[in-house]
Formats: sequence, structure tokens, C-alpha cells
Amino acid sequence: MKVLAIDVGKGTQDILLYDSTQRTENCIKMVLPSQTQIIAQRIMQATAKGRNILLTGTTMGGGPSGRAVHNHLQAGLKVFATKKAALTLHDNLEKVASMGVTLIEDHEIDAFNARQIVMCDIEVNALSSAFDLFDTQIPQDFAIAVQDHGESPDMSNRIFRFDHFRKVLEEGGEFRRFAYLNHVPPHLTRMRSVMQTLNNGSNNVLIMDTGPAAICGALADVIDYPVVIVNVGNGHTLAAVVSQHRILALFEHHTRQMDVVKLDDYIRRLCDGKLTFNEVFDDGGHGCHIKKAVGSTNVRSIIVTGPNRQIMEGSDLDIFFAAPHGDMMLTGCFGLIDMFITSLSSRSPDT
Repeated sequence: MKVLAIDVGKGTQDILLYDSTQRTENCIKMVLPSQTQIIAQRIMQATAKGRNILLTGTTMGGGPSGRAVHNHLQAGLKVFATKKAALTLHDNLEKVASMGVTLIEDHEIDAFNARQIVMCDIEVNALSSAFDLFDTQIPQDFAIAVQDHGESPDMSNRIFRFDHFRKVLEEGGEFRRFAYLNHVPPHLTRMRSVMQTLNNGSNNVLIMDTGPAAICGALADVIDYPVVIVNVGNGHTLAAVVSQHRILALFEHHTRQMDVVKLDDYIRRLCDGKLTFNEVFDDGGHGCHIKKAVGSTNVRSIIVTGPNRQIMEGSDLDIFFAAPHGDMMLTGCFGLIDMFITSLSSRSPDT
């Protein structure tokens, strides 16, 4: 079995070409700039040259690319965008238009004299070219992680995201419930865009949210439960209480707003059932949901992963820095492969 796993973050896209005939440690791995960083660079180059831009392609992650669009408009330059590409900036296209973006139809693309920039989270042709340099072909099976806030044009996407998480936890909280093999719920528009990008000629495509994927991957270092897994990413920090491959409680915040004192406090109160959604949300974070409080004194270990894990150096908690299969940056990819194999093996023969 060969599967290309890609964990798409704010700063990097972490890539693992999993080959079941090899030891995981010997599989091909890459850490590259994320597509939103690449797109942002292309927009900034156009801004520097004074060129109008035309956004095409599909809905993808925002962040750096969205800020680059804003700065381009502030420079007095024009931004044209197809509707699918424009959804990267906001779920409400009226708000996108109010920013100064001119919305166009797909058949109008050739009518504009502007630099065309194709929006996408996964650039298959570029990855194929990179692997070709080493006489390696990418497989037809994919496992992809992206953070999807869900389509919420008329409400906070943070509230919408945690409403989705709440439902998954209340339904059982198993990691398989966060993973979608060859289908994605309609409201997860970013995931659906990735699925549509890869479905052309692919055998199987599994899509999962980045947070649960990283939490799942970090379980390779777990000996006893319950545990707390903390993923301190470039954009977001997610912590989850896990017992037997099931998430019991979690919170998510922006990494730039976290420090070791706040994280220690949040983790203790997450375990004790005392951290609330409103507290995290009102602080600018995404939210919190606790299905079951295990008690901080009952936690067997606290495992920390993510590219900004150094934030937790000096923690008063008894923490352990994860390195599943010897590579912390691929933690999310390892979770993706675990869920891909699990989902494929449990799939009905008729599906």
C-alpha cells in the first residue's frame, strides 16, 4: 500500500509518502511551505510590480493569502476573483465584494488583463514534478489534513467550528468520526474543495481536520490512558483529553495568544471540566467542549507536539515532547495514515 499523506498548516505542508513495504522511518518525507504561504508570495510579487490580480481555482485556507489580498487592495490595485476562489476570503460573498474584490463568473476569466493566481490547498502537478526528480511517482491514494471552519456565512466560524466538534464528541468522539473517506459533509467546504481537486483519477481520498490528525498521530507515544495531547502549531494550538482512541474534551486557541502559564492553566481546567467555551471564545480563541472530565490528577501523561512546542518549555506540568517514528513534524501525517488504514479496512465491500 502506498498513500501520499499531506498535513496542510498555516506555515508548512508536511508530506509523507507512506509505503507499507518499508519501515515508516525510511519513507520519503518533505516539509514545504504551505500553499497559503506560496499564494501570498505570488500576490505580494504582483503588488510590488503594480499588477492587478485574478484569483481562480477553488476555496482554500486563508490567513497569509487573505492578508496579501487585503494589502494588494490597500495599495490601490484591483482584485478579481471567481466565486469559488473568493470563498477563501469569506463565506459571505457580499462581504468579499465589500472588501473591494470584483466577483466574476468562470467564463469571464479570459476577459481580464491581470495576473492569474490559482487558489488550491494541494498542488498535485508541483508535487508530481518534485517526486519525478527522484524517479518516484506519487500514488493514487491520498490522506489530507486541512483546518476547516465550515461554511458559516451568517455567524462566527469559530462558533460553527466548535458546534461541529461538539456533535462529534457527543456522538462518541472516536478519531474515525473526524475522518472522511471519499466523501465530505456539505458544510465542510474547504475539505470538499480538496476532495474535488484529488478525486480526478484518484482511487481513495481521506480528508481529516489538522487538529485531530495531529492528536491521533501523537498517540504512537502513548502507553497508558487517559492522556492529554497538545499540538502547538504555527497558527493554532489544540489540546485534547484522549482515552482509548476517543477524544473526551478539547480546546483550540491561536498560538500567538498562548504562553506556558496560560497553557498550563487551560490544560488543568480542561481535565477538571472547569474550562468553558465562552472563556476561550471571548479570549479570541476558537472554543472548548468537554464531554467528560477525567480529573487532572488521573491523567497518565501530557504529550506535546507541533512546530511551536517550545512554548511549553518550563511548564509546571509533567510534559513529554512527542517524536512519533522519530519525526515530530510528521505527527499529523502519521495520524492520517492511521485513519486511512482504519477507514479502508472498515469500509463496506459495497462502498
